[in-house]
Amino acid sequence: MVVGALPRTLVWDRQAGLHARDGRPTEAFAGFCGQLRVGWHFCAPADPQAKGVVERLQDFLERNFERGRRFANPLDFQLQLDAWFDTCANARQHKTLRCRPIDRLVEERQVMAALPAHAPDVDRRWVLRVPPDPHLRFDTCDYSLDPAFVGRRVEARVSEREVLAVALDGGELACRHARSFARHRTITALAHVRALRANRSHTDDEAAVEIRPLARYDRLIA
Repeated sequence: MVVGALPRTLVWDRQAGLHARDGRPTEAFAGFCGQLRVGWHFCAPADPQAKGVVERLQDFLERNFERGRRFANPLDFQLQLDAWFDTCANARQHKTLRCRPIDRLVEERQVMAALPAHAPDVDRRWVLRVPPDPHLRFDTCDYSLDPAFVGRRVEARVSEREVLAVALDGGELACRHARSFARHRTITALAHVRALRANRSHTDDEAAVEIRPLARYDRLIA
């Protein structure tokens, strides 16, 4: 659900990607909060009550939204989830609040900060040299690269929806894939497969060695 505004403080459990240690954020999370101009608060360790507040929503989603549904892809999941929040979850009469969550949200927005003009850049970036087996790995998945870039340096960029690589020296596109949230998959572009086969065929032709008939050696010996 898109709230459309910012709270003063983001409250999180101590996930490894956000929490460094001793209640301090990681550098990346601190930079993210700085761009949004919001504070952060990490729940105390071994605090089941605070953690339960977060996980109750997850349990509610699993029991009331996910069961019996089918999703074509992550985008379809998000679209169905947004519609479900608007028409079902937030439009119902909440037993504890004794009102509809969507009505409470209207009140909350009045004291929340406005969204920034530009969203924070949360893409992952790094530089690598394309290996002989032209793939890059991200989050246990391997994504194919154009074999023509073997030996060259490329900048990889991973967003919420795609994996992209661009040559540092010329700016050419080395790959563009839809990001996979499944684990241990190999995502290969058809053009990259064809290029690999062509390169291997060319290499085999160059390395071909003539097989001479034994009769030639008999004549030399005689």
